Amino acid sequence: MRTVSRFALALFFIIAGTAHLIAPTPYIAIIPTYVPWPAVMVAISGVAEILGGLGVCFRATRAAAGWWLIALLLAVFPANIHAISSGMVIKGYVLPAWTLWVRLPFQLLFIAWVYFVCLSRNATPR
Repeated sequence: MRTVSRFALALFFIIAGTAHLIAPTPYIAIIPTYVPWPAVMVAISGVAEILGGLGVCFRATRAAAGWWLIALLLAVFPANIHAISSGMVIKGYVLPAWTLWVRLPFQLLFIAWVYFVCLSRNATPR
């Protein structure tokens, strides 16, 4: 079960990071105005997600990747808050406000998932 969860987590972050690089527009739109260079920040976060996802795959880097991904999830939380006030459009479709509110608790679930897979006592068998 843990191996499947590890694979799913890695795949999730690699795909999410790739989406930031291939189709950055919706992510740029939710960057708070006080953050400089929104396009650069979206690219950096995309690369950070890909690197974190890859790090999950290897025992030697799993714990570091776990802390990396938790820090990343906390760092992008303000963008999720900003999306509620500014809206989010993906491929011309305006996401309903309720979906943006529902996303917020998922950040905590993602943090728990990363912890379970990468940092919990049994995350990396010896």
